[in-house]
Amino acid sequence: MTDFEGLKALVTGGASGIGRATADLLAERGAQVAVLDLDPSAVEKPLLGYRADVTDDASVRQAVASVVADLGGLDILVNNAGIGAQGTVEDNDDEEWHRVWNVNVIGMVRAARAALPQLRESSHAAIVNTCSIAATAGLPQRALYSATKGAVYSLTLAMAADHLREGIRVNCVNPGTADTPWVGRLLDSAPDPAAERAALAARQPSGRLVSAAEVAGAIAYLASPLSGATTGTSLAVDGGMQGLRLRPVGQ
Repeated sequence: MTDFEGLKALVTGGASGIGRATADLLAERGAQVAVLDLDPSAVEKPLLGYRADVTDDASVRQAVASVVADLGGLDILVNNAGIGAQGTVEDNDDEEWHRVWNVNVIGMVRAARAALPQLRESSHAAIVNTCSIAATAGLPQRALYSATKGAVYSLTLAMAADHLREGIRVNCVNPGTADTPWVGRLLDSAPDPAAERAALAARQPSGRLVSAAEVAGAIAYLASPLSGATTGTSLAVDGGMQGLRLRPVGQ
């Protein structure tokens, strides 16, 4: 499939996990793909890696300018960089709230703000934000993380409204618990990693974690020219967690 032939894409947080799977898939389908990451050393051709910190506006602007110069333009932004957080509202202090918000929400703002001038010049412009099931379902011990992803969901809708008449589509994906390096580190820190993995898998009606490749497929769908009439949409990739209420097995 070559629906991205001739298009230039930028993926933030693209050196591992969902971001890397997305970058690889877009490249396979014909795009020229640049990756922004704190550590792009693992990025290999045909991908182009650039170091950037989404909490630093100057860093983001400089990296995006380099990407545009090297690729000759920009058509697609995948706003994927993000970090996790655990606990109730009591468990994280103000500093941690500001830190996570700065990455997960304002980081997306910085990347979009830097990319918009180039996206306006594209005949096929799309932004896809990586959101989460935590934006639309109440999850225990995820107050801070959920608050940031709820903001990403609302931000997606607002951006879609703001930029539709400029020819820029904006959508988001809402993954369930994905089998990524971050989740792996979370499981490793649990008292019983195997039991914790089983609990996370059981939370999704499909009975398993979502793969990074499955989320990448959804991102590619929303970014593709074949989805030119889709904007202001959130696409759940959660094994049925948001919409299904299955009866227990055997009942």
